[in-house]
Amino acid sequence: MNRARLFGPLLGFATLAVVLYLGFSLRDPHLLPSALLDQPFPPFDLPVLGSSGRATQADLKGEVRLVNVWATWCPTCLAEHDELKRIRETGLSVVGINYKDDSADAVAWLARHGDPYAFSVVDTDGDLGVDLGVYGAPETFLLDADAVIRYKHVGAVDETIWREEIAPAIEAIR
Repeated sequence: MNRARLFGPLLGFATLAVVLYLGFSLRDPHLLPSALLDQPFPPFDLPVLGSSGRATQADLKGEVRLVNVWATWCPTCLAEHDELKRIRETGLSVVGINYKDDSADAVAWLARHGDPYAFSVVDTDGDLGVDLGVYGAPETFLLDADAVIRYKHVGAVDETIWREEIAPAIEAIR
């Protein structure tokens, strides 16, 4: 029997231990680095929820805005929904990406809970989500006026996240 084969499981365990150590050593589990920070928002051409229109990356340019990935099947999306409505009342444009969802359900959900979005694009297959490196819903991106991603938040946006992270990031890019 070859002695080198005996070290395979040990090497596999050591590799797994290093990966787990690095994963658990993140200072904040919601702080997931994004390769897209300071990069243009990925190109897309998707239907606008509840209309016959379409939207592209060009529709994100011209002003600072939030882009929020959401779905009706996401309970955390409902938890952050009122905060997104409050944020829109401040005058900041919020755009939605309805992620891997049924469009009819999404239209009914927004009618029932209120619509904080200037518009939502329909990402039924999740292709835009893949291009954005989305781990799941909700995720929120802050874009500058040139549609460059300046900030990413994984999880619900609440008053604390708004006050301590997003609002200061908006001020920094304005």
